[in-house]
Amino acid sequence: MPAIRPLYDAHGVDGYYRDHAGAYQNPHFSEIRLLLERHIPRLDTAGGVLDFAAGGGEATQVLQGLGIRLITGCDPYTHALYRERTGLPCLELSFKDVIRRGLPGTYSLVICSFALHLCPGKDLFSLCQSLLQAAPLLLVLTPHKRPELETPGAFELLWEDFALTAKGKKVRCKAYGLQESLRML
Repeated sequence: MPAIRPLYDAHGVDGYYRDHAGAYQNPHFSEIRLLLERHIPRLDTAGGVLDFAAGGGEATQVLQGLGIRLITGCDPYTHALYRERTGLPCLELSFKDVIRRGLPGTYSLVICSFALHLCPGKDLFSLCQSLLQAAPLLLVLTPHKRPELETPGAFELLWEDFALTAKGKKVRCKAYGLQESLRML
């Protein structure tokens, strides 16, 4: 499978998904599985999980395999693929939609794998604030250090971990909550 980042650069995120949404496959599925399986005991899923920017439902498939059933996907590009692969509902909201209107409903956990680094820097704070208004915990899986949400006074890094790819690169897992000062907004 070719690297996705050069395709994003060549076609833009919108262009890439316009052409490839029906066949998207996260190349780091095994690391996603390892990190979620390792940390599921510490995650509250009882109030539902939102798989945000869900892609083909890789995180959801891992959760389903662990017996978690109350899951909703959200992806403006791959919603049909997500529904096909998981059999679950999928909201069709973009980053901008969530920033403007928030999320419908509340959840115990929002998982965002391999997507927040694509959010424009000027929108990242507002997006994460909206996600954390819908759930007390945001779990970010990312193939690099971005996004870095550890800005003082904004988001609280609760814990972090990583898994190594076959090439020795880190796939990071970071759990965030809102700083107390932002919970009331």
